[in-house]
Amino acid sequence: MTIDIPKEAADILRLLEQHGFEAYVVGGCIRDSIIGRNPQDWDIASSAKPTDVKKIFTKTIDTGLKHGTVTVFLKDLAYEITTYRIEGKYINNRRPETVAFTNSIEADLSRRDFTINAMAYNPSKGLLDPFGGLDDMKSKQIRTVGSSEQRFEEDALRMLRAIRFSAQLGYIIEPDTLIAIKNHCHLIANISGERIREELNKTLLANPMSFEILHSTGILKEIMPELDYCFATPQRHPYHVFNVGLHSLNAANNIEKSSLLRWTMLLHDIGKPYVRTTDSNGIDHFYMHQKHSAEKAELILQRLRFDNSSISQIKRLIKEHDRQVGESEKSVRKAMAAIGVDLFEAWLQIRAADISAQHPEKAQERIAHLNIIKAAYHKIVQEKQCLSLKDLAINGKDLVEMGFPQDRKLGEVLQKLLDAVLEQPKMNERNKLLELAKILI
Repeated sequence: MTIDIPKEAADILRLLEQHGFEAYVVGGCIRDSIIGRNPQDWDIASSAKPTDVKKIFTKTIDTGLKHGTVTVFLKDLAYEITTYRIEGKYINNRRPETVAFTNSIEADLSRRDFTINAMAYNPSKGLLDPFGGLDDMKSKQIRTVGSSEQRFEEDALRMLRAIRFSAQLGYIIEPDTLIAIKNHCHLIANISGERIREELNKTLLANPMSFEILHSTGILKEIMPELDYCFATPQRHPYHVFNVGLHSLNAANNIEKSSLLRWTMLLHDIGKPYVRTTDSNGIDHFYMHQKHSAEKAELILQRLRFDNSSISQIKRLIKEHDRQVGESEKSVRKAMAAIGVDLFEAWLQIRAADISAQHPEKAQERIAHLNIIKAAYHKIVQEKQCLSLKDLAINGKDLVEMGFPQDRKLGEVLQKLLDAVLEQPKMNERNKLLELAKILI
């Protein structure tokens, strides 16, 4: 098998070999090349020690000397070169206690997580595949290198990585590997929120429906019990056909590949299990679920160490996701002011994704209604209509100059002026607003 590697990577391999060392491109770049994807990085493994690498190449950075990694620059392109290594006993199901260098590429590959990531390539030596990664790729399955139990006990994050690769590649998880995930799901509690978030985010962007595997293996119950609970919450209602969990996954799957939008859809109904009631006709209701969902989503996102800006935006969108908006420009202006002009386009996408994940026979009319709102939104934006206090033709300084005291009521008057403009955009003229302010004062 021949793999087309970048000229700079080939030059690095050649230079290392000229100095008496072995060198291969390894890992994900091999996997991606075989399936026709463009690798983001070309990692290199070599028998050369970090000190050797730094002598051979003129421009280097000490990236992770403890683990034998040096970054080499050729023509301003960065390549990581890591010395063949083996790992000692893992601690806390997270990281190896010790790392030792070795002269064996096979030994180096044996420490890796999955067979599809445990292949190496050298243009003169060809493909090195000691653990059957190529066969597993042909079978489209994710399988651990060696004992699944041992791999997951070493680093529990590998369980999430298995599901993430399944989502990204469209592969199944090999049965023994899947059983091992179920048996070791509790170990994920030892992994930091940041590392969990990164894997969940990649999975969500690749294929939200893969969260069903997180649910069926028990991992979801460990890291997001609130979402896991949603799979046991039915929605006996004319507008729904899925339980809350499956509805949320379908809604996330219906929206563009944006972290903000997909996390919003994943968590938009997270509060429903806690407010569910059933009326005398057997119809389920979820009154105030938007508020409860926003509150629970905030706690989940904080647990996963999301940044404050993302948490704030997702929380706002969840709180507003079920807002009913009329088709008139006035109704749309008020909704834009309430939700925020910065998030209204996202809100439109969220409404469409939510509706499309409900009963298909009920969706057409509601989507048509949403399209009218969308058209009004674009017209309002194009005409630069006033939607916030900063867009008003007057400000607080103008009111003070009229003799209005600088107290809390100043803000209340400005808000009333904005409300008047939202009702009638033509009111946003300085003289008209000053006259109205006199009446309000």
